[in-house]
Amino acid sequence: MSDQNRGFGTSSGDQNRGSGAKVEADPVLVEIVAGTLAAIEKEVETSIGRTSRSPMIRDAHDFRAGIHDRKLRKLTGRSYSALVHPVVRDYPIETMNVGDVFFHNDVYLSEGGIGHLPDLCVTVPVFASPDGQAETPQVVAFIQAFGHHDDIGGAVPGSMPSAATSVYEEGLMVPPIKLWDRGVPNESALKIMTRNSRMPDSLAADLDAECSACLAGARRLGELFDRYGVAAVEACFEAILANSTEVYRREILSQIPDGTYVWEDYAEHDGVEEPQLHRQRITLTMDSTRETPLIIDFTGTGPQAKGPINHCGDYADGNFLKKWLAPILRNLAESPERMAQLDVNEGVVPLIEMRFPEKGTLLTPIFPAPTNARTFVILRLLGVLAGVLAKATGGRMPADQETIRYTGVYGTDADGQPYLMREVLGGGSGGRYYADGEDTIHVVPDSRNLPTEFTEGRFPLRVERLGLAVDSGGPGRYRGGCGYEKHIRVLRDAHFMSIADRSILACWGVKGGKAGRPFQITVDPGGPDEHEVDALADAEPLKAGTVVRIRTTGGGGWGDPLDRPVDEVLRDIAWRKVSVSGAREDYGVVVLEDGTCDETATEQLRGELRAARTGDEPFFDRGPGYALLSGGAAFNEFDVL
Repeated sequence: MSDQNRGFGTSSGDQNRGSGAKVEADPVLVEIVAGTLAAIEKEVETSIGRTSRSPMIRDAHDFRAGIHDRKLRKLTGRSYSALVHPVVRDYPIETMNVGDVFFHNDVYLSEGGIGHLPDLCVTVPVFASPDGQAETPQVVAFIQAFGHHDDIGGAVPGSMPSAATSVYEEGLMVPPIKLWDRGVPNESALKIMTRNSRMPDSLAADLDAECSACLAGARRLGELFDRYGVAAVEACFEAILANSTEVYRREILSQIPDGTYVWEDYAEHDGVEEPQLHRQRITLTMDSTRETPLIIDFTGTGPQAKGPINHCGDYADGNFLKKWLAPILRNLAESPERMAQLDVNEGVVPLIEMRFPEKGTLLTPIFPAPTNARTFVILRLLGVLAGVLAKATGGRMPADQETIRYTGVYGTDADGQPYLMREVLGGGSGGRYYADGEDTIHVVPDSRNLPTEFTEGRFPLRVERLGLAVDSGGPGRYRGGCGYEKHIRVLRDAHFMSIADRSILACWGVKGGKAGRPFQITVDPGGPDEHEVDALADAEPLKAGTVVRIRTTGGGGWGDPLDRPVDEVLRDIAWRKVSVSGAREDYGVVVLEDGTCDETATEQLRGELRAARTGDEPFFDRGPGYALLSGGAAFNEFDVL
């Protein structure tokens, strides 16, 4: 379990619903409860991963589990999850029964917890009898799982049409429904959902896996209540959340100087209109005298896009976004080791106030605005928060990180059956004030690229290369992490699809660090038909034998690249993360034919590069793509301290 949860003092729990007396949280029991919650969450995820069928769930692991108390507060903090709020809104707790399973994926009716229709959410109530009332079991918690499924209908395979102009093109919308009633599946609802999917067998198997795993998790959690009593366990819940609140207030928010800071970043295209700067702005105010000290104001965020990059964030007081963004705050911990110990649960929510602009913006879209590529907004917001905190703390935040992208190939196999190979490839994270960024990370925790053996065994494809994209990491004293370079050859006529951002606007560097390389797709690289494919594409035709090269984003650099020690640059060359030409151009390091450094030439070159600087460089480097969309400007007013 996380060390964050060690050393609890006693904390008043909720009133015992049987006797009315308050129960104090026993410190030892708090440890037991916290560890049990973590184990149950992991058990649910492991069960889903081993029994599901679709590549996105089973192999790419693009799903999450979470545990919530009866007050709808998230108790576990290893990862983000959806919300229970929409289920309880439509099905009051007192109407729930043992064995019920609730389902939804409706973006606009999810209270902000579901971002696009392929994310299907399963929720199971946990029952236990309050102390002294053995015959009256009541809802005491919830087990929930949600994940990205291969296909839920809509205009294109994968249910993510890049040029969608309404949610009606994106797939089947399901508001909260009771999918299982007292242990009996609703076969009619399952038939409707699977009939709308191009991959009905995978969808049915995935739903069965998720429902069964959550029901098993509910039984496991119910045993915890039965063993120690409802009042005692709920007192531990209160202690766990209160401890998180105190830790973040004392250790994290105290690192932000009181004041107001503004920064913005952009999505580059929406799939419908020409590429442009789709603005996302945060005005951050820190006031340590307030009970809720951190204010995140999204006023100034750009208008709702015509294409599918909108995100419904302004529901449930921004509850989902608070927990989504809070992991960025962990970078302010006193050390990387301490940062790794900190979870994000409902304890962060009382510390953050969110202020949203009027309806009709990227974060406050009006139904039926499309949302399937909403990752362009919510993942960019992680970077916007990191950027505004970098301004507030003099750069004590990482440079910009990779953003999720979906690539895929679809067609028919040798048996004439349709297939979809959908993959979520990672990229590089940003350099930090103490270390380089990580290579080929994935924003979704525990997710991964598809194994080559699986891809080649299941689909008419051949993976001919999978490695690091050389020179993709942003130059800096601490280099940004490298992205992937992957070559896929199609063995039968097929189509390629991509839902990706950062193909024009690169991951930004900070405090002298430079931006990383952007996302790029090339068909037939080095061949007679070589051409680039737009990062938002639904059906790029591929003839049998054609190779597609995918290069994902590199993270931004941190600090002056001319300050990077020469031996680290030479090591990067040996590790094939930086090329010889990149060493010269980006780091001012001249490499001889034998692989050693020409020290005299390097000293001279670095001196010339420093002398050529004008002295008014911004705090953030956005890379050359920004000028293309800004009318020629290299940076904006908020990029200067």
